Amino acid sequence: MDSIAWMAWTLPTAIFFVALACTLAVMTWLAAVYPEAERVGILRIPTTRGDRLFVSLIVAAVIHLAWIGLVGTNPIATIPIGEEEFEITSLWLATVISFASGVVIFRTV
Repeated sequence: MDSIAWMAWTLPTAIFFVALACTLAVMTWLAAVYPEAERVGILRIPTTRGDRLFVSLIVAAVIHLAWIGLVGTNPIATIPIGEEEFEITSLWLATVISFASGVVIFRTV
């Protein structure tokens, strides 16, 4: 990781971008294998999978920003991994909430 140290990468940042890349790859594969069909949900407007993904990403960003502003990023646990320690912050709870809201958005919007 020394070659990209100037980018200030952290494990949560790397996990986020890998998960985003995997999500986009799966959405591309789904669009190729199963053509998209618009459907009308609780918003009463036709939406596609891409629309619902966009809405869920925006909602996740708002949840994370609100969490940081209201709760902060205090560590809630420390896991020893080898000679280093990995801190689990309360921001992971916001990630779980964001994932759950994404599932709700994909099911209802």
